[in-house]
Amino acid sequence: MASRGTTETSKLKQNLEEQLDRLMQQLQDLEECREDLDADEYEETKKETLEQLSEINDSLKKIMSGDMTLVDELSGMQLAIQAAISQAFKTPEVIRMFAKKQPRQLRTRLAEMDRDLMVGKLGRELYTQQKVEILTALRKLGEELTPDDEMFLSSNAGTALSQFERVSTDLGSGDKVFALASFEVEKAKQ
Repeated sequence: MASRGTTETSKLKQNLEEQLDRLMQQLQDLEECREDLDADEYEETKKETLEQLSEINDSLKKIMSGDMTLVDELSGMQLAIQAAISQAFKTPEVIRMFAKKQPRQLRTRLAEMDRDLMVGKLGRELYTQQKVEILTALRKLGEELTPDDEMFLSSNAGTALSQFERVSTDLGSGDKVFALASFEVEKAKQ
């Protein structure tokens, strides 16, 4: 299981602490060698070292207070999307077309399902589930839905699809949603 940045954050903190120790030693060495340096060289080196020391100290304070971490928003988004997609979509084919931004293929699949329902090749329950998934995917892709499709969606969408809509809307950029959905499809193939 991925560390989601916790190991990396720990290593970053350790590296910053080591750098802090190095700069403190550099200041000590600078004071010990002060007579061997001319005044300008001493002042310039001390000024640079103190600036670096201040920057590292600020970074350490941020990490230790929790304001800076490598457990980033993308990992949080990925977890939310994984949960939402796995709950909302039961049909891998729909996830794949959604992740690849293929509205035409989704509409073609919808037409095939309508035909299969009419000839009795597809049961009503499975038809409803897959149609809701496809319509939700089309909506997320920015496609216009007919009033009938909107009505079908609102009367048949379950809580999982509502949760997916909410999570993917909260995350902002549709590209993030598509990238992570695509990642999930590739992961499922393996």
